[in-house]
Amino acid sequence: MASLALVGSLLLSAAAEGDSGDTGAASARPVRLIFDTDIGNDVDDALALGVIHALQSRGECELLAVTTTKDHELCGPFVDAVNTFYRRPGIPIGVVRDGATPEEGRFLGLARERDGGALRYPHDLASGTDAPEAVALLREVLAAQPDHSVAIAQVGFSTNLARLLDSGPDTHSPLSGRDLAAGKVALLSVMAGVFHPTEYRDHREYNVVNDIPAAQKIAAEWPSPVVLSGFEIGVAIPYPAASIKQDFAYVAHHPLAEAYQLYQPVPHERPTWDLTSVLYAVRPSRGYFTLSAPGRWVVSEEGRSSFEEAPDGTHRYLIVDAAQIVRAREALAQLASQPPCAAP
Repeated sequence: MASLALVGSLLLSAAAEGDSGDTGAASARPVRLIFDTDIGNDVDDALALGVIHALQSRGECELLAVTTTKDHELCGPFVDAVNTFYRRPGIPIGVVRDGATPEEGRFLGLARERDGGALRYPHDLASGTDAPEAVALLREVLAAQPDHSVAIAQVGFSTNLARLLDSGPDTHSPLSGRDLAAGKVALLSVMAGVFHPTEYRDHREYNVVNDIPAAQKIAAEWPSPVVLSGFEIGVAIPYPAASIKQDFAYVAHHPLAEAYQLYQPVPHERPTWDLTSVLYAVRPSRGYFTLSAPGRWVVSEEGRSSFEEAPDGTHRYLIVDAAQIVRAREALAQLASQPPCAAP
């Protein structure tokens, strides 16, 4: 199992091995990223997807797939609408079956919003019922990647990844789900739990409590290094209201800004919970965060998270100081509001 200190080099070296071309010095290719999200329950997921597209436009990551853990038929279409807005309509989307939180939420309806009879945000996926099941898609995508080359940002419930661990061989791979994850995933960047500071210690974090058994399974069994962005990190880095008001105005209708205003209008500044997990997954060495000592994430039967330090532990959690908060907030606002690229 790779140590956290080797995560960055594993991602870079595996990416270089996966490239073909001349025999000169290989340039690092983008981080191969899977985004696993409960989009629709909160708007930070939508902003995080915008951050991913900006990072892909900058050549820093490649979004391999999006899988959803909110069980509503408009989750997939909304993701497809955002991807299409960013001129990447072909990104595979997988959806959970028999998952948590079946409510529509406050902004998923944008996927069916029409102006003059035409979809405001064009997309092809009409309903999540038409999308592949998430675990099947995860297996297909992972099986096609070089060893130790994939980063997964899990910013919703642990449902899909826990089911992946329990999955068996299929047409895409003869490996069990656990062995497939161990072989292909270099980093799991998770928005979950509470770790620091002490005033949040008793908080039962949303992503954990909506599927406690799945979170317990990931904490106990996930085979690659895990970095956790706790509840306290997103709270410390609120998304600037001024960005929502000004930075998305380059188009008459922007799916992220409209989703934000439908969820809770400015001047409210939403915590950047999910954005921080994405930022770390793609830019782990840029100094936006400090890592805790190694250890093990533990989830109680009530859904409370704790952390047991251990020299041989493969889990760490993010910590931020005042200077890092300023840097991360500015970076996230710039990335989330970056216009689409000219071409995929």
